[in-house]
Order: sequence, then C-alpha cells, then structure tokens
Amino acid sequence: MKIYKVHEQLIAERSEIFYDLEGWTLDQIFQTDKVFKVLSKLIDEGKVAARAKFSSTTLEPPIESQELWASGVTYLRSKAGREEESEASGGANFYDKVYHADRPELFFKATRHRIVGHGGKVRIRRDSTWNVPEPELTMAINSHGKIIGYTIGNDMSSRSIEGENPLYLPQAKTYDGCASLGPCLLLASEAMNPNTKITIGIQRDGEIVFQDGIEISQMKRSQEELVSYLFSECSFPFGCFLMTGTGIVPSKDFTLQSKDVISIIIDPVGELVNSVE
Repeated sequence: MKIYKVHEQLIAERSEIFYDLEGWTLDQIFQTDKVFKVLSKLIDEGKVAARAKFSSTTLEPPIESQELWASGVTYLRSKAGREEESEASGGANFYDKVYHADRPELFFKATRHRIVGHGGKVRIRRDSTWNVPEPELTMAINSHGKIIGYTIGNDMSSRSIEGENPLYLPQAKTYDGCASLGPCLLLASEAMNPNTKITIGIQRDGEIVFQDGIEISQMKRSQEELVSYLFSECSFPFGCFLMTGTGIVPSKDFTLQSKDVISIIIDPVGELVNSVE
C-alpha cells in the first residue's frame, strides 16, 4: 500500500485503486500499531472513499514531525569512495574502521523544512565544489522502533567539504534542500526483498551524464541492526526515517550542476525525480 501526500491530504493506493484518507495524518500513521492492517481493514470494509487517480508532477515529501537520519559507509563501494575523497586530509583510514566496526555510522540529516518531495528542487551548497546525490533505500520506523515501510531518499552530499575533514560531516550533509523523500511512503507487512535494486540516472541538458545501480543485498549491515543502534539511546515520539546508506558513488570527476535532473528508482516504491536548483 502506497501513501501519497498531496496538498496536506493523504491518498492511499492499493491494487491501483486510490482512496482518500480523510482525517488521517502521517503522524497518526507512525503512531498507529499495525497500521498496514488497520488501513487495509478500513479499505476492505468500505470505510474510506475511493477517488479518481490524481495527476501531479510535484508531491510533498511523506514526512511531518518525523526526523530524518542517515547511515554511512554501509556499502563497500561507499567505503572506497569516502577513502578516496579523504585521502589528502589524512582521514581515509577512518572510513575503513567504520566499515569494519561493530557500531555503525549514524547521523542526523534533516527535519521536514529542509526536505523536498518528488518534483521539488534539491540544492548544492555554494561553498562546496564537489557535490553528488546519494540514492538510498529509506526505512520508515514507528515510535516503537518497528519498520512500517519504505520510501526513496536522496542524501545530497558535499564531498569537497567532507573530504577536507571528517568532522565537517554535518556541514557536508545538512543544509536547506539537502534531501528529498518520495514519491510515496510504501507501507509494508514484510521486509524489502534483498534483491531489490536501486538505480539512478542524472540528465544534463537532456543527456544522461551518469547512471548506475546496486542491489540492497550489498549492504554490510542489516536494517534491524541500524534501527537497533538508532533507538538504543534516542526516542522518537512521532517515529523517524532512516536512510540506509548508498552503494552508488560517482567518480571524482563528476559533480552536480544547476538544472541537472536526478531520477532514482526503487521498485516497488516508485521513482523519485528532482532537479538541482
């Protein structure tokens, strides 16, 4: 079941039929126990109204009071990329240690007002010379630490800033327009298939300038492990989103430019498309 946020209204899609979730909010969804079963029952019993399919090139990100967190160095390719960008500053060995450590790298990414949805414009920092998107499977986790679904996340990253010094990570990761989520929240009753593939394509002036893909089975850490560490000393009254890291790292000769169009696909969630401001 997919949940879309359109003009502050929630619309559910199940089996290609759309329903108005009148009176529901995303905060309520994250606080409702067994929400997938609850909403499925409402649909089965005819307690929510069917509606015509909506058409919108711009959707709000499926987030309200939730925090967005992120995981780092969860793929081998990410470790290699971080080592490359930090070699000159002497920080390369830190990423090897993180990759092999018991404790994962987790960091705060953003709250709602710094996140855009499908069709919105992400940003690159004016004080950064090397900027990339990071396509990531993103978990939706309720207030009890249970994974209730998934969305697509784009963790915009300023690699020139992070490469100067690992302590600059917050500045490289968190700023206005630093992330996108969407196009929907996929409520799920079971874990995502490990053979699920993440693909990305970047267009510039109508031409593909970068494309790549990876299966989530290449993640070193399990989804449950990442959630466990995040919730070990943090409470989330309205739940949270947790990006699971990227395994797609453009080479050092690639950087995003204004007006680039980024397309990230994760089936069965859908496609998240953003342009660069």
